[in-house]
Amino acid sequence: MRGTLAGLITGMICAGLGSAQEFTTLKGHGGPIMGLAVDVKGRVASASFDNSVGIWQGREPRWLEGHDAAVTALALGPQGVLISGGDDFAVRQWQPDTRLLGRHAGKVAALAISPDGHWAASGGWDGAVHLWPLGEGVARALDSPGSGVNDVGFSPDGSGLYVATQNGALMRYDLDTEGGPLPILQHGFGINQVIVTDEWIAYGAVDGGTRVVAHDGREIADFTLDRRPILSLDHHAGTDQLAVGDGQGYIMILDTQSWEIARDFRAMRDGPVWALAFSPDGEMIHAGGIEDVIYGWPVAMLDTFEPVGDAGRSFLRDPETMPNGERQFMRKCSICHALEPGPSRKAGPTLAGVFGRRAGTVPGYGYSPILQGSDIIWSEETIDALFDSGPDHYIPGSKMPMQVIQSPDDRADLIAFLKQASRKETQE
Repeated sequence: MRGTLAGLITGMICAGLGSAQEFTTLKGHGGPIMGLAVDVKGRVASASFDNSVGIWQGREPRWLEGHDAAVTALALGPQGVLISGGDDFAVRQWQPDTRLLGRHAGKVAALAISPDGHWAASGGWDGAVHLWPLGEGVARALDSPGSGVNDVGFSPDGSGLYVATQNGALMRYDLDTEGGPLPILQHGFGINQVIVTDEWIAYGAVDGGTRVVAHDGREIADFTLDRRPILSLDHHAGTDQLAVGDGQGYIMILDTQSWEIARDFRAMRDGPVWALAFSPDGEMIHAGGIEDVIYGWPVAMLDTFEPVGDAGRSFLRDPETMPNGERQFMRKCSICHALEPGPSRKAGPTLAGVFGRRAGTVPGYGYSPILQGSDIIWSEETIDALFDSGPDHYIPGSKMPMQVIQSPDDRADLIAFLKQASRKETQE
């Protein structure tokens, strides 16, 4: 379950405003924003496709590096606990201690910290659910829910753990026993997000299903619209607000007392809304998506803002307006790689001057062991082979995600674009 996020207002707080009432941004990540979290003291954490966690105090972040792939989940809890999980299958604790809690056999999709701060729960696409001690104790693998796990959340009293799965199951573990998960309901499509309170459970699904149910699965409210998938939820108990983010860039605010739609806002020009969080006072809603920027809006003024997103950025332009080689680069490479020389916060090394360069040799980049001392020289032939078979086959064990370009013509167009763009950026 995603923690609440309020840190996007910190710049305004530093400017002397006790209550942020303006649109704001936090910039610094090198890739899409995958998760946001904040604790009661206002510490802000952000997870990104650039393999890093950011801790925001004011406008300047402190970077926590250690994941070997995109950071996909994080949680902030009581007693200063901060944990994260990623596409490298790792669950890491950053505060108060820095350590590897353990690993899944697949992507870590969800994290939660128990109300007493003693345990962390993780769920992964490997279908596993783990409990990790944040102090004394022994790690525990719970019985599999039978499908990949998209979200987890503790009950408010800490006695139960709820899981949402890729096959549409919502289940509950009784943590005082050794038994398997107890079914609550079966949705027709995968459930991506879940919020648990004493009175109700809210969930969002792949088909756009947005429902609120009692703990026995009985329906309380249905807010399903023709927008899919639901990708993020956040709840602010003090102001009775539930925020819902979807793949089309909308944020819907629900009143959890009257169970009515209070606001429905087109937040992102080019969705999705992968991360959502309220400020500590519930007056701001913050979001992250495909851009490398964290946005925040005053809830009371949502209807006055235009959708955000830099339409001038090439990876947000209409793909049909680009030459095919550039289009292939934007689809397959641009999220992880810059064309400009020098360091960046992107997940992969710069591609400036890539032709003729030995793999694994960009100074300052943390390559996977398989590429350290590699014999591969990047050329038309090796780049073609990389995308023909896919990085996971061409360089097994590298950090590069699976990307295959099946058409020889598309690969040739990509290579032609890279030869021109990577040389141009180096010369400039």
